[in-house]
Amino acid sequence: MDDPFWILKPPYTLFDFGIFLIFLGALYTDIGKAYVRFHGWVYRAKEPKRYWSEVAMYYLGGVAVIGYFWYVVRHPN
Repeated sequence: MDDPFWILKPPYTLFDFGIFLIFLGALYTDIGKAYVRFHGWVYRAKEPKRYWSEVAMYYLGGVAVIGYFWYVVRHPN
């Protein structure tokens, strides 16, 4: 690849965003708190159901975005 910024161009931004979401899921699993929009931080010890549902959404969101990326790359128009 001649262009050093190929990873920043579509559809590779989808892959980057999916990896970022999985990284956030792993980070929040490690530190024991997750950030929820319009609610702030949710702690594993205080609200375990809400915490694990939010962490699962980060993981599943990352997997879904990477899956869509693979679909776009494998089936171009």
